[in-house]
Amino acid sequence: MTDSQLRQDIIDEFDFDPAFDGEHIGVAVDSNVVSLTGHVTSYAQKVAAIAAARRVKGVHAIAENIEVRYSFQAKTADDQIAKRAIDILTWDVIVPDTVEVLVQDGWVTISGHVNSYYQKTAAEDDVRKLSGVRGVTNTITIKPRAEASNVKTKIELALKRHAEIEANAIRVTVENGNKVILDGKVDNWDERRAAENAAWSAPGVAFVEDHLTIR
Repeated sequence: MTDSQLRQDIIDEFDFDPAFDGEHIGVAVDSNVVSLTGHVTSYAQKVAAIAAARRVKGVHAIAENIEVRYSFQAKTADDQIAKRAIDILTWDVIVPDTVEVLVQDGWVTISGHVNSYYQKTAAEDDVRKLSGVRGVTNTITIKPRAEASNVKTKIELALKRHAEIEANAIRVTVENGNKVILDGKVDNWDERRAAENAAWSAPGVAFVEDHLTIR
């Protein structure tokens, strides 16, 4: 596939996805590396645009410089964003009360600790949808309740169960009992994300290093 064909596929995917308006997003491709520029009207739309580009077959890496531009009427004070963030995290039964929120110029930083990667990503998913948010930094640490045991075997079996993952192409290494390193090659971003999620799902895992590359 040529760079121009890949660029057109990404533009077509943007037009197809109802989650965001890609009219003001520029797309450039060089050797399967995609550059995204321009602006959108919310942080949630920015995340959706990046996810759409990752779905396209042939994308190996993404460099994004998409700006979030709220209209004057849509601007929200930091204290209001912080209150909304705290409220939505409190309402989410998945997220524990050990998560803290800091907002500066519309940029939300969430910190603290949780028991699993699922809780960490749930907290980020909650706050990035809020009006007025320009970006999110997730510094939450994971402190698993369960002791890590047979982590390598459990992850390898999980990879084999996933239909979208070519398990034989992925090498799993475990260090210190709770740190997982993934190496190898996958066909696309979805396969890479599925492999990473499988690693995080093993009980007791506190760290995952994803060294997977896309063919």
